[in-house]
Amino acid sequence: MGLSISEVAQRTWQRAIAALLPQDCLLCGATSGVALLCPDCATGLQQLPTQTCPVCASPTSGGETCGACLKQQPHFDATLACFVYAFPVDKLVQQLKFAHRLAIADFFARALLERGLPVADLIVPVPLSPQRLRSRGFNQAVEIARKLEREGGIPLGLTVGRRTLEAPPQSTLPWKERRKNVRGAFECATDLTGKSVIVVDDVMTTGATLDEFARVLKDHGASRVINCVAVRAVKGSH
Repeated sequence: MGLSISEVAQRTWQRAIAALLPQDCLLCGATSGVALLCPDCATGLQQLPTQTCPVCASPTSGGETCGACLKQQPHFDATLACFVYAFPVDKLVQQLKFAHRLAIADFFARALLERGLPVADLIVPVPLSPQRLRSRGFNQAVEIARKLEREGGIPLGLTVGRRTLEAPPQSTLPWKERRKNVRGAFECATDLTGKSVIVVDDVMTTGATLDEFARVLKDHGASRVINCVAVRAVKGSH
């Protein structure tokens, strides 16, 4: 099937912009046109395997539910993730969070959309604490969620969740201490009875933050909680 007139026009415009305003690849510095990454770096990003646990997105041999989720079912019901948290994806995460490279949020959102956004009633980004939001100036989960809202047509609930506990960053703690660190960290003032909710974040490591947030959403009536995260930590990869 050929391209539509609008698609041809868009590609022609992108080629013209690339010729006039070429940019450098964020990772290697090579010319990448209008793209965030050059083709070599884009294809070099480590993707999660197709066979993963449907609940937490940890790799499994045949796509079955992993032992950890069978032993203790998380409060969330499913997880969609794209990339493995390893070099050079970790550099993109750091550039997004600490260098305000918001174009990376769109890049991550497009990757999630290419995987296929789940059917849901609402998109809710994981909230930052007021202190961290003031210091960073933005919430990277919100920036990813905005793109998913625009392209997926699912309403965005920016005020559904609130983070009330300022705790040490999860990345600074051993894996076993992270669940305790986020206990009681979130509040919800919205009736979610019968709602299927997509929860958006940039990175999932142990899943403790997402599990605690899902617990709060379920306590307020959510019937199903699906995580959509750009990057998933896999043991031994980072």
